[in-house]
Amino acid sequence: MRARRLAARWLIPVEGAPIEHAALLIDADGRIADVGHDSVVARPPEATVEEFGEAVIIPGLINTHTHLELTGLAEQIQEPEFSTWIRRLRELKATRTSREFLQAARQGLQMCYAAGVTTVADTGDSDSVIQVLAEADGSGIAYLEVFGPDPRQAQTSLAALRDRVIRAGRWAVQRVRVGVSPHAPYTVSAPLLAAVARWSRGEGLRLAIHIAESQAETELLRSGSGPFAAAWAERGIPLPQSLGRTPIEWLAENGGLSELTLCIHAVHAVPSDIRQLAGAGAAVAHCPLSNRAHGHGTAPLSPLIDAGVGVGLGTDSEVSVGRLDLLAEARAARGLARLTPNEALGLCTLSGARALGLETETGSLRTGKWADCVVIRLPHMASHADPAEHVIASSPADVMLTCVGGRDVYRPL
Repeated sequence: MRARRLAARWLIPVEGAPIEHAALLIDADGRIADVGHDSVVARPPEATVEEFGEAVIIPGLINTHTHLELTGLAEQIQEPEFSTWIRRLRELKATRTSREFLQAARQGLQMCYAAGVTTVADTGDSDSVIQVLAEADGSGIAYLEVFGPDPRQAQTSLAALRDRVIRAGRWAVQRVRVGVSPHAPYTVSAPLLAAVARWSRGEGLRLAIHIAESQAETELLRSGSGPFAAAWAERGIPLPQSLGRTPIEWLAENGGLSELTLCIHAVHAVPSDIRQLAGAGAAVAHCPLSNRAHGHGTAPLSPLIDAGVGVGLGTDSEVSVGRLDLLAEARAARGLARLTPNEALGLCTLSGARALGLETETGSLRTGKWADCVVIRLPHMASHADPAEHVIASSPADVMLTCVGGRDVYRPL
């Protein structure tokens, strides 16, 4: 790759104040060589130069929760009740072929690139996303899902997961990583969670779990009641032995809460849960639009941030939210927690990178990091206003360029 130099009216490094009349120099290895005012950033003769004018350069966005293999299924599910929606989704997934999962994952990744996302943390059980990320020389973590609510199948499910991780390892190259995802308390038994947590920790694998997402999940673990409990009873699956727990307490009790854990949703986290999350060093993938779409409620975003819990933003699947627009999630999060524009932008850049353990490599525009960046068009006559405000208000239609490691992955025609 040739070195390249990008310049625009504004640049927001995230780790530092916005820079007016700025430039970004990218070396031939795809790393940031320099960043600063246009007048001081070097102009190597071998570098290609692009001037974007009335635009703002920002770090590539970090989507901390996706299901890219589900792209294209949105119009086929119209179930309002969550447990019924889950059942219908499982039925639709069972009809897809491996080739269709790959096509869906490729389409979903391109949707992310078109919205300025450069790193994804994806959960899925088709193994398609890790292959697509590797083929695209992309950046992200593919959390391989494991299911098994019946304690009697725990060892069988664990063995199958270990085999999948080994097979997926051939795609875990460069900036593509593999993780594991015991799906959720209503699809995974306590023995299976404990076994997966123990094994993955020994392997140094990051773990993601849908947790404290719905009232039905809380009812299952609190009192062995509700729609998930009824579904288990229909299938002859024994109810959880240790009732009276919050989902976060259940996760911690079974060894699943650590600095390697990404808690997806955490809508129903109570104050004691938040203290446990902070104490364990676990992170949260906050998906406000998905939470709203499914009627789960509002996650305690401000208390999580105030407690020092690492929080990133996620879109969840296209099936839940209709389109993969991380800045729309930032606008929703900003309204929930009264965030400044820069704080909202931080949630979907550096804070998201920290939630995934990737903050030394991406999430801000700093010398030595990967040149993951996005150029966003400024509206007419907006040059002197707060550039972060315009970034948060923008849409995928305003994205002029998305780069991963200095390479173009999206440029509108």
